Amino acid sequence: MALLNFRRKEAPAPQVSGEAVEAFLEGYSIEVMPRTAEKVEDFRELLPKGTRVYIAHIDGTPFEDMVATAKRINAEGFKVMPHFPARIIKDQATLADWIARYQGEADVRQALLLGGGVSTPHGDFHCSMQLIETGLFDGFDRLHVAGHPEGNKDIDPDGSDRNVMEALRWKQAFSERTDAKMAMATQFCFEARPVIDWVNRLNAEGIKLPVHIGVAGPAKLQTLIKFAIACGVGPSLKVLQKRAMDVTKLLLPYEPNDFVAELAAHKAADPDFGIESVHFFPLGGIKTNATWAIEHGGKSAVPAAQN
Repeated sequence: MALLNFRRKEAPAPQVSGEAVEAFLEGYSIEVMPRTAEKVEDFRELLPKGTRVYIAHIDGTPFEDMVATAKRINAEGFKVMPHFPARIIKDQATLADWIARYQGEADVRQALLLGGGVSTPHGDFHCSMQLIETGLFDGFDRLHVAGHPEGNKDIDPDGSDRNVMEALRWKQAFSERTDAKMAMATQFCFEARPVIDWVNRLNAEGIKLPVHIGVAGPAKLQTLIKFAIACGVGPSLKVLQKRAMDVTKLLLPYEPNDFVAELAAHKAADPDFGIESVHFFPLGGIKTNATWAIEHGGKSAVPAAQN
């Protein structure tokens, strides 16, 4: 007689109103790279008016491509926020040149400051705090820093979050003495409860920087797992691994419906909860991600070209 294979029942999908999800997605931002932006004929056909578009600066990307992408997206009417990865910036003179060119050619007034994805610094900087301390970002309207809901082993090799939290306390103190609006854009995650606990812990620690939570846009499961491992996504990776073991779901694209719905429900129940916005990583393509946002975001997600 064959043994019966009893499977643990999956948790029911979160019950949340469409209005709560729409409110949660309002004002979302999205991340592009020069090579992915080239594939988009007109961002106005995809993104709501005024959307903040981050431009990721991957090591090896020609700076001319970064500026050209920023100039093009700004000209289409969107807020541009390029990355400034500390570890790939040679020195203060290089940083000053980047800022001058971004401002002069693309009217950039917002920046994401982060350590960067390389292990060995190319020059004088190794963390975002050093970039801030140069004073070169004085006068920027908005400065964002990186957040790590599941920790960062590059910063805390011992698996703790001691150094990450110390850096966030420094950035919180800086935010209290600057005119620039600040927020924390996080790595993407796949499980809502640890994110909720992390945001509540930040609040308890006196870190009040608004959180712009990283959300992976719709993509093939294999693509997401590859990026998640490469980007150091932590325990929530098990959500994808569990899905990969289900033959009925293996070939279906992942969509962030449950993750977003659970966070939206929590925000609706607690309006003071520290997540201020959603930041999309369009790992399955910009158009695919924008289409998902249009389908779930209501009136605030209608593309600029349709208004």
